[in-house]
Amino acid sequence: MFPGDFASSTPDKPAVIMARSGRVISFAELDAGANRLSRLLRDAGLQPGDHVALCMENHPRYFEVLWGCHYAGLIYTACSSRLTSDELAYIINDCGASAYITSIYKADQAADIVDKIPEVRVRLMLDGVVDGYEAYDDVVQRCPDEPLENRVDGDDMLYSSGTTGRPKGVARPLAMTPLGQPSGVNTMLSLIFGTSDASIYLSPAPLYHAAPLRFCMSTQALGGTVVVMEHFDPEEYLQLVSRYQVTHTQVVPTMFIRMLKLDQAIRAAADTSSLQYVIHAAAPCPAPIKKQMIEWWGPIIHEYYAGTEGNGFVYCNSEMWLAHEGTVGMPIGCTVHIVAEDGEEVPQGETGTVYFEGGATFEYHNDPEKTKGTRHPKGWSTLGDVGYLDAGGFLFLTDRKAYMIITGGVNVYPQESENLLVTHPKVVDVAVFGVPNDDFGEEVKAVVQPVTMPANDEEAAALSKELIAFCRANLADVKCPRSVDFRTELPRHPTGKLYKRLLKDEYWATAGRAI
Repeated sequence: MFPGDFASSTPDKPAVIMARSGRVISFAELDAGANRLSRLLRDAGLQPGDHVALCMENHPRYFEVLWGCHYAGLIYTACSSRLTSDELAYIINDCGASAYITSIYKADQAADIVDKIPEVRVRLMLDGVVDGYEAYDDVVQRCPDEPLENRVDGDDMLYSSGTTGRPKGVARPLAMTPLGQPSGVNTMLSLIFGTSDASIYLSPAPLYHAAPLRFCMSTQALGGTVVVMEHFDPEEYLQLVSRYQVTHTQVVPTMFIRMLKLDQAIRAAADTSSLQYVIHAAAPCPAPIKKQMIEWWGPIIHEYYAGTEGNGFVYCNSEMWLAHEGTVGMPIGCTVHIVAEDGEEVPQGETGTVYFEGGATFEYHNDPEKTKGTRHPKGWSTLGDVGYLDAGGFLFLTDRKAYMIITGGVNVYPQESENLLVTHPKVVDVAVFGVPNDDFGEEVKAVVQPVTMPANDEEAAALSKELIAFCRANLADVKCPRSVDFRTELPRHPTGKLYKRLLKDEYWATAGRAI
């Protein structure tokens, strides 16, 4: 199914509601706009399998653009609106985009990259125009809203966040199936999370990221309404749940943390009774945080572990999690293998690199070496995470392999201390990583975003001492930070991923050696 089905049966039903402006896009409007764009792109010479890139804020017509590309059988790459001009131009060129669509919100950057994307022959801008671009509304409105003939499903090709290097495009072969074939995400939402045409889905994250983009489009393909937050705010989020009687939502753990740290009166006044499925993923959730959320909202918290790559899927509901506290779940439709450095599987309970067998195949676009680096000799693939399986077959993640700290010959994964420190009442956010140490090679460092920044060096020293003591009271000394620095904000991606590499680079820049 796709929005056109509901444009016929329920044309006036909201397909999109923008949270702050209240603007509503009906299924009829969404489908008509998508049809016009699909015709424009086909008239410009783009054929099924060709690429389109887009970069804009959470815009009311974001889904019109996505579905227009999808209807035309194109491969669409949604780019982060936080990229630098060089990063954006790299992705547009790397994906081989023939068309690029943006908005006036990105006008300065759009002008900056015109000469850097020479292979792009169609450049469109919403809400205004700058040199080198055509006004989206003007050119699209000249196209009829009748659907193309013999349509096939398009697909996304999204890029990793680049937390450990250059972003990588996750390429999957275009199936060339007739438009409206159920995707894997459609099936998952329907069978596991009960999504239907009665669902109201609240999306608090940037739409360019894989999970929000795919979950929102799949909700619309099933006839549900998507409420889009322009920016996440914890109090506004709770108000929207009540206002629109939201049934489904997907969040990241940092959003849980910020809602839990709201004033108790705000939390008590929140009406979340309409919620049926609250799904979280994308980053590790500290066990105490998840436990508090289940106590607050009930056993409606669901978790999955997967990647843009689609090579595996692990899932647990609240009951499963409470029985195996800290797990990310059990594999569905795939098999998980835990592998040591020598490539051999380790016994149950021992830690190693997590590999998937039986999931979808993928490649990193234009990067065979990175693709090769994800493969096991037996054909399994990994996202680079480290974990273990318990006796029941439940997967527990330890950390990303790239974040491991080697201090005095001991391997330390910082996720455990991060998960602990963020529960401290004076902490909003935290990153733990290795910094240079002449005696031990590396030592453990914490960079903290406190609720209130220390006013002077004395207050900073006292808070640092308090946090280190809190950590040492709960974890082995080797896992705890030896020092703490404070920042007003950490470089965290809106989807919840921490740009830890940026912090590490600062501390290693003057070390005169690599990690």
